[in-house]
Amino acid sequence: MELLVDPQFDGSLPLCPDESRHCISVMRHRAGDTVHVTDGQGTYYVCRLAVADSRGCELDVLQTQSMPSQPWRLHMAVAPTKNTDRFEWFVEKAVEIGIDEITPIICDRSERTKLRTDRLQRIVTAAAKQSIKFRLPKINEPTKLADLLKVSADQKFILHCRTEAAPHLFNACPIGGNVLILVGPEGDFSDAEVDAALAAGFAEATLGEARLRTETAAMVACNIVQIRQIV
Repeated sequence: MELLVDPQFDGSLPLCPDESRHCISVMRHRAGDTVHVTDGQGTYYVCRLAVADSRGCELDVLQTQSMPSQPWRLHMAVAPTKNTDRFEWFVEKAVEIGIDEITPIICDRSERTKLRTDRLQRIVTAAAKQSIKFRLPKINEPTKLADLLKVSADQKFILHCRTEAAPHLFNACPIGGNVLILVGPEGDFSDAEVDAALAAGFAEATLGEARLRTETAAMVACNIVQIRQIV
């Protein structure tokens, strides 16, 4: 199945220009074809292409379905990498696996403090289309760690390089509920940041003995949470 993603689509409006061009120029659909659309918020539409216009396709809705959300919520707060390609790779793969929210966090040792969230949103949309996701994760603007520590969640974890005695994330992570995980920059969180996180109710956890890059650690953590829900 090929999926189109238009956050404004409600069954009555034409498809947005970007997705209309994709529908006509890339997917090569013509009037009368069946097309599949989601608003990225869980609503799935099966439609007939009534007017094939790359500026705004007109669709007749044949079927509407509300797709269930997963019974847990994952929010990854990750320090942007110096090479933006690596952070974008994490975003793409996290969407494919399944994630609800991503926040780039600015830390004491951050090598990058600015990101184009509009570009990240395009990566999210493309990944959702490729992996047939009916819900798009929220992409937040870069946020200072001190502000992120105020965010509430059922279970909050901080991953850093000095957690030899901490439990493995797989064993510490709960089944269900809202989970927030912090992953620091290549230079790791500072001692003051770790202390602040612990004071704010975060628990330490480890991903094992291997020393991982920021985007790798974030990807492993994301995968562990997903596996924990089904094992």
